[in-house]
Amino acid sequence: MIKDQFLLDPAITYLNFGSFGACPKIVFDAYQKFQLELERQPVQFMMHTGMKYLNDAQGALAAYIGCDANDVVMVMNPSYAINTIAKALPLNKGDEILTTNLEYGAMDRTWRYYCEKAGAKYVAQQITFPIQSKEQFLNDFWDGCTAQTKVVFISHITSATGLILPIEEICREARRRGLLTIIDGAHVPGQLPLDVAALDADVYVGACHKWMMGPKGASFLFVKREQQHWVDPLLISWGFQSEAPSESTFIDYHQTAGTRDFSSFLAVPFCIEFMKKNNWELVRSHCQKKTIEWANRFKVEFGFQSIAPITDSFIGQMYSMPIKLENPDLLKAILYDQYQIEVPVFKNQKDVFIRFSYQAFNTDEDMQYLFDTLKSLKSKGIFEIGG
Repeated sequence: MIKDQFLLDPAITYLNFGSFGACPKIVFDAYQKFQLELERQPVQFMMHTGMKYLNDAQGALAAYIGCDANDVVMVMNPSYAINTIAKALPLNKGDEILTTNLEYGAMDRTWRYYCEKAGAKYVAQQITFPIQSKEQFLNDFWDGCTAQTKVVFISHITSATGLILPIEEICREARRRGLLTIIDGAHVPGQLPLDVAALDADVYVGACHKWMMGPKGASFLFVKREQQHWVDPLLISWGFQSEAPSESTFIDYHQTAGTRDFSSFLAVPFCIEFMKKNNWELVRSHCQKKTIEWANRFKVEFGFQSIAPITDSFIGQMYSMPIKLENPDLLKAILYDQYQIEVPVFKNQKDVFIRFSYQAFNTDEDMQYLFDTLKSLKSKGIFEIGG
């Protein structure tokens, strides 16, 4: 069974892969071996062997996401990557960054911080629920574009609402309008096929520790070659005016970030190999079909209005159900403490959602348990149906 290949506590019904992912045993073992090698010979690892491993890992990641290895750098997490971009982005007073009201809260805070410093404006365009079609979404989104818009920042898959957004169409239209595109793809690698070069976004950020199943603290920042000149690193170190420069100034600047344990980066090729050995295209497709199947069952049973069509255009391996509840933390605690179900209950502006994730090790029994538990809690008045 594939569940036996993970380290997750078998006592927990784990339906929250979207938050932090989880490592297969073989990936975690590789990660710990790199850590052990580092501690056995820190100097050689940090200055020689570890650097070779890092270059190899970077090459494997670039091949997996579809870009040149000199255009992607491995970083701790998507927040670090977006902060790198937001701090370096040359914003002027009055400039606008167009986004949606569906973005990850930490990213909203990042952009508001840097926009306030520059006198720019972060425009969170309201998306009408329920979304009827890609066309309606795109119309809603582009209604927020003005003559002052300079940048589009948007999630490929949203966090709280778990929706696949039409990023291909957005990138194409943004290019036509002469706008810079910055895509938050934290949930994409391992959940959806990704070809960064074909997408043609200016900046693409993704996590390796979510659906790619890497150790925590493994993510990436891709920047298109012609945009790299303005992307300063958050930390200036030995890569600046390097005594042994590589063929990529972008890599030199961003890869060298002082003393740190980058073993999580080195485990990424083992994630890719794990997916290949387990025929992940079929696994992923099965999980998406099961997510859609159970989303429809929940919709029929609970009678809510789905926030978007329950199709593979909008739904991957996560689905968010709208509910009415004053204190989301209360329901989340009840589900975990009393029923041993790990599933997030999110607040997105005024809306509250329960979001389940369906990964390779999940089963119909897991979903039926969540289904029956929510049915019981609803009957007790713990929450009401929203949407």
